[in-house]
Formats: sequence, structure tokens, C-alpha cells
Amino acid sequence: MSDNVLLEVKNLKKYFDTPRGMLHAVDDVSFQLKEGQTLGVVGESGCGKSTLGRTILHLLPSTSGQIFFEGKDITFAKGKELLKLRRQMQIIFQDPFSSLDPKMTVSQIIEEPLKIHKIYKNKKERMERVYELMEIIGLDARYVNTYPHELDGGRRQRIGIARALALNPKFIVCDEPVSALDVSIQAQILNLMMDLKDEFGLTYIFVTHNLSVVKHISDEILVLYLGKMVEKTTADRLFENPLHPYTKALLSSIPIPDISYKGKEAEVMKGELSSPIEPKDCCRFAPRCPMAKDCCFTSSPEFVEAEENHFVACHLVEKK
Repeated sequence: MSDNVLLEVKNLKKYFDTPRGMLHAVDDVSFQLKEGQTLGVVGESGCGKSTLGRTILHLLPSTSGQIFFEGKDITFAKGKELLKLRRQMQIIFQDPFSSLDPKMTVSQIIEEPLKIHKIYKNKKERMERVYELMEIIGLDARYVNTYPHELDGGRRQRIGIARALALNPKFIVCDEPVSALDVSIQAQILNLMMDLKDEFGLTYIFVTHNLSVVKHISDEILVLYLGKMVEKTTADRLFENPLHPYTKALLSSIPIPDISYKGKEAEVMKGELSSPIEPKDCCRFAPRCPMAKDCCFTSSPEFVEAEENHFVACHLVEKK
């Protein structure tokens, strides 16, 4: 595995203007991602996971901060520069049905990025690549002229994966790619994505709310809460020793498939969610935290290294 940093995000912010004020969807997020690694991004719905991925890919414009890809500042990339970046940075969407054009066949969907970027000279060469991609992602060639509505969810998501792979990218944002699929199909798609990562040396940001899935596929995990980073460390370390009360509550909610299990009950998070619109300068989890102190309601905790390669934003955790 390479030690080269492929992607670096510095103090990235994405705010949305609403009638009630600015909604802080992604608020001061920073991290590095090395080539060939997978960063899992987890949190409840509405925490900014998908917005973070789409802002990095320039599907949404950033409010402030910097994005570096292969050491180059791409924060304000546009036009031809952005088109060139699209070959290196792709996305797999959450819903495999709404992300595919219902009027296009499987071959047309996979072929489209090849036509846009004019990589191949003619239709014959493009179709050779289409058949090659279908074989790579495990979709039988007989589906080449099939429409998305004629296929099940797993096969549709395989088309989305093939489309993302078409330009031989280095980096892919996987935006909850298995959450809309049956459980039996989820494992197949996850295993496929892990095989593709090893085969092509891909680097992933894997967005999910399923902690069991993220442990299976990630090297490091970043936990978000209402747009803010609350914890980041290796996948193994996060499950062995979670430090933030929010992370602990998330992990306790993972069901144990054993009817004789008599361990600790899941921690139920009580209280109201803080508003992400013009949030106060305090810990955003404080209203729901059972251990919150006065300082948690009056100042925002710093994101610091509590132990080696284990970062947390919590007033209750001592610095390294």
C-alpha cells in the first residue's frame, strides 16, 4: 500500500443559504487520504456525509477551505481542468435506479463517459471497453441492450460501478452504495468493491450509516455529527476504544445476532438535535450527551489527538 497522500482536505466548509440563515452542512472538515486506502465516513442521516463527498468532487461548490488532489490545489477547478479531473475522481450513487437514465440501455449508460471524454476513436473500441467493464463487474453480456427498469437493484448498482470505472479513475466516492439493496445483495456488492480496490489500486471514501459495513471495508473511519468531525482513527481502533460519547452510542446500536447475548443494552440518545442553521459556539452533541458539562454548552471542543492516530473533539477527553 502506498504512503503517498492522494487526497487532502483542509478546513472544508459547505453552507446552504436558507430563509432562517446559513445551514452548516459541512463545517471545518480536514483529513488526508493515502493512495489505496478507504476512509469510511459515518453518522446519522443529515450529518453531512454525502454533502462532504459531493463537495470534494465539485458536484457542489465549497463555501471555504481547500481540496488537494495528488498535491495540486483543485478547490476552484472548473472548465477543462475540472473535466480532466473527472477522469480521476468518480462517484457511485446511493440509489441505483434514480442515478441511471431510464431511457438509456446498459451499454449506452456505460459508454456515455467514454464518449464525453473522447478516449476511444470509434464506436467499436468503445463497445469493446463496455463489454470488458461488464465482465469486470460481473454483469452478463446478454444485458447489454437491457434498460434499468428490467433489472434488479444489485445489477443496477453494478452498472453504476461500471460507469464509475469506465475512465480508470484513481479515487471514487461511494455514497451509501449498498443501503438501497437487499441484505443478500449487499455482501456481493461490498465484496465486488473490495476486489476492484485491490485489482485496480482504487482509493475510496465510503459514506454509510451502517457501522457493520464500514468496519468491513474501511482502513480509517471519520465520524461526523451535524457537519463537524467528532472522531477519527483506524477502523479497528474505533471499534476497540471509541472515545466520543456519540461514537459510543452509535456502536452500541449495532445489533448482536445472538439471542443468548446478555451484554450491555444499547445507549439510547435522548434530547433534541441541535439546529445546523447558525449553530451556537458549543459542542453540537451536548443537548443529547448524558455526560455533558457546563463547558460543553459554552464552547466548541477542539479536534485533537487523544492518543496515537486517534483524534477526537470532546471536552471530556484529555489531550495526548
